[in-house]
Amino acid sequence: MKEVMIPNGSIAVEAKYTEQVISDYRRNPFIEALPNLLSPHEIIEKIAVYPEYYKSERQVEGHYRIHMIDRLFQVFQPLPMNLELENKISRALRQGYISRNPFDNKLAQGFYKDYYSKNSIGLINKDRFYSSSLGFTLIGISGIGKTSSLQRILNLYPNVIVHSEYKGSLFSMYQVVYLKLECPHDGSIKGLLYEFFSEIDRLLGTNYHEKVIRAKSTVDAMMTIMNQVVRNCSLGLLIIDEIQHLSMAKSGGSEKMLNFFVNLVNNVGVPVILVGTPKAINVLQGDFRQARRGSGSGGDMVCDRIQRDGVWDLLVDSIWHYQWMRKETLLTPEISNVLYEETQGIPDLLKKVYAIAQAHAISTGKEEITPQIIKKVAKENLKLIQPMITALKTNNLREIIKYEDIYMADIDYTDYLTRTRESINLDLRAKEIKKEQKKLRQEGSIGVKKEALIKLVELGVDIKNAQKIVDTIFSKNQDLGVDDVVEGVIEQLKDEEVGGIGKKGTGKMEERESGRNAVNSFDIRTIVEQGKKDNKSAYEAINESGYIVSFKDDIFAKGVI
Repeated sequence: MKEVMIPNGSIAVEAKYTEQVISDYRRNPFIEALPNLLSPHEIIEKIAVYPEYYKSERQVEGHYRIHMIDRLFQVFQPLPMNLELENKISRALRQGYISRNPFDNKLAQGFYKDYYSKNSIGLINKDRFYSSSLGFTLIGISGIGKTSSLQRILNLYPNVIVHSEYKGSLFSMYQVVYLKLECPHDGSIKGLLYEFFSEIDRLLGTNYHEKVIRAKSTVDAMMTIMNQVVRNCSLGLLIIDEIQHLSMAKSGGSEKMLNFFVNLVNNVGVPVILVGTPKAINVLQGDFRQARRGSGSGGDMVCDRIQRDGVWDLLVDSIWHYQWMRKETLLTPEISNVLYEETQGIPDLLKKVYAIAQAHAISTGKEEITPQIIKKVAKENLKLIQPMITALKTNNLREIIKYEDIYMADIDYTDYLTRTRESINLDLRAKEIKKEQKKLRQEGSIGVKKEALIKLVELGVDIKNAQKIVDTIFSKNQDLGVDDVVEGVIEQLKDEEVGGIGKKGTGKMEERESGRNAVNSFDIRTIVEQGKKDNKSAYEAINESGYIVSFKDDIFAKGVI
């Protein structure tokens, strides 16, 4: 992909469209511009990191070798959890774009609804539109590699794509593929919103952050603006890391922020990935579980410690040959077991203990690693986490519960995180439908009637005749959609025309023809044509009809929106 520099922004790539194998992804420039789907082997090849290593480096002076040991922390060994995470992110990103195809009129409708609903941020989509987005939650103990795994996978995608033309049609737009934010340490909604606008400004060279500060916008106002910005920049994925900080939010703050995330998923269609430690489960359970009934079926991920199995052996093997001691130490089952005992299957601790053991061996002149050295350095250099490691070693639940970042409550996850998204949809959405079925039939049928009548008038059907037929159709079946109603009306009109020829000659046909040619006074073409007759420019005619919004009504023009 060719790189371009956005003025005052970041480096982006020019869109290059690829024909899609999956039919759901075709004829959508946002999806076609993304990199191709990868096989597991290709994923491993692209995200793995094995820095260069030369055995000759073991012969240089010790004070140099101790610095070389830090290269260990560059190693990234793909594990099964990484492949699963890549698959979920890939699906979430593409499924989120299905319902936001820029060549579909729903995108423009979304802008319109956001603008004229500035004070309405809720969870219910009044048009009963359920997003196809597959947001999910990633919960894992500290040190398991959540953040590093996310970053390696996100690096497979360009951050910003520039569109200019799609299949012969002008299409000028920036596409922000993903945005990763960190939840403020105090769980502040305002802090997160400020970070969002700042990141968008960094990527696109805009000045949203300056505008919201200058306007002294309220949190609710900024949430509405964020909705519009998300649509405007075609955001594909929103990742919120360190979600456990929401537990520090003031009363009601965490619930409000989580509800806003649900609003983004359900109404805007942006998949939201929440990342945090087990401490976050207390925040995510309760109201948020109920609110997510409208989200996708991507399923959540729970990453516990690595067990002493083949995955652990793979992880140890990936770093073991990076040795800077004079004597080469062979990896034995005894050493592998000691490493597991001292790190309890936490990848971050494994690298730290191995690095510290090498530094100790070099500085003391022993120049080799032994099980005794591993135990010694772990005890002396990891004093702060020794109580946690001891609790995990002894499997003392009473002690483990004290440390929220490592405590994985099986009961909670059985009830919430490990349930398949399909069963959650069947359970929660069924309850919602049963509860609101009558209300939906009454309110929904009214909305369908209105939209069907608008379409019929645009097609030139006489409003009075259409109204009668629509009422008749709904008296027989209230579960029809707009297109079904329109089709039913047209079919009935055709039948009446055929009957009219036999009974009354051509009079009925002439009446229908006049209906088809009826002029819609709200059509922009009609307004422009009438303006010409009145010696007005197209702009003047459209402006007087109220189609053009004045700058004075811009969302940033006032201090409070």
